[in-house]
Amino acid sequence: MEKIRIGQSELKAAAVALGTWAIGGGPQWGDNDDNESIRAIQAAVDCGVELIDTAPAYGFGHSEEIVGKALAGRRDKVVLSTKCGLWWKDGRGSMLSAVVDGKKIMRCLQPETIREEVEMSLRRLNTDYIDILHTHWQEAGAASPSAPAEGESQIKYDPPTPVAVTMETLMNLKEEGKIRAVGVSNCSVEIMREYIDAGVLDANQPRFSMLDRSIENEILPFCLENKISVLSYSPLEQGILTGKFKMDTELKEGTYRNRISWYHPENREKVLQMLESWSALTDKYNCTIAQLVIAWTAAKEGISFVLCGARKPAQAEENASALNIKLSKDDFDFIDSASRALNAETMI
Repeated sequence: MEKIRIGQSELKAAAVALGTWAIGGGPQWGDNDDNESIRAIQAAVDCGVELIDTAPAYGFGHSEEIVGKALAGRRDKVVLSTKCGLWWKDGRGSMLSAVVDGKKIMRCLQPETIREEVEMSLRRLNTDYIDILHTHWQEAGAASPSAPAEGESQIKYDPPTPVAVTMETLMNLKEEGKIRAVGVSNCSVEIMREYIDAGVLDANQPRFSMLDRSIENEILPFCLENKISVLSYSPLEQGILTGKFKMDTELKEGTYRNRISWYHPENREKVLQMLESWSALTDKYNCTIAQLVIAWTAAKEGISFVLCGARKPAQAEENASALNIKLSKDDFDFIDSASRALNAETMI
């Protein structure tokens, strides 16, 4: 099985990886069975998945805890990726990002909070090192909300932390052996340049799928040029690209999928028509639609790893099996053209 090097580090892993956002649970993902999630993670590893990505913000530490339990006795078999920079313990931070389950989540990349986050992640993950530490969201400058929260007449946020200061902390953690590689997520080319100027940037984790190709314009070329590995998240667009969400599939109110425009009936119909047009390809490669989409994503120039979510062992096994599919150039181009046509037609 081919292994891909991560940036300029010595880390390597297979292209299909496991993302554990949904495993964190919470209202936006509906009910979760933690034991089932543990079995899903273990099934992924057993099937050849070598890169597992999580974050403290996924369920306020819950995803990391589940990953830590699942990897007991298996830690040396995987490249473990987590994040820092979304902070809810106190008011430190430069920008209010969201309020989830009554907790204010701040964007904060101060040296002190990064170190606190790393120590908490190490405990949850039951490990003494993190392979890749990504900054989850970059601070976006001082800001005040349009209206203060109840009981607060005025809110003052910290000034944004300079990228050089954040990167110095990350490089120090690397020297100390707490982390092995540095990554960013949801990050512009301009900000990535600042990281590169201040240290060694090995990875970038952006959103990418055949329904969201915006990073092709600047981010992918920049990462290729600078040997930055790209870990694409949401490649199946929360499941709509599996073909399992039919026109009569009802979405539970308040779940994350309701926020995605592709799930709206008029757009969902277009996606399903595209997927149905590939039946000859699923027959040719003896695969599911999801596996075909994962294989196309992995074959896309500039995409190093495909982060696929799974909360059940069968899902994890299905995703991992996409490692065995090698699309011909003609078939890749055929899928690519259909994707571009749908994006141009829909213009979401």
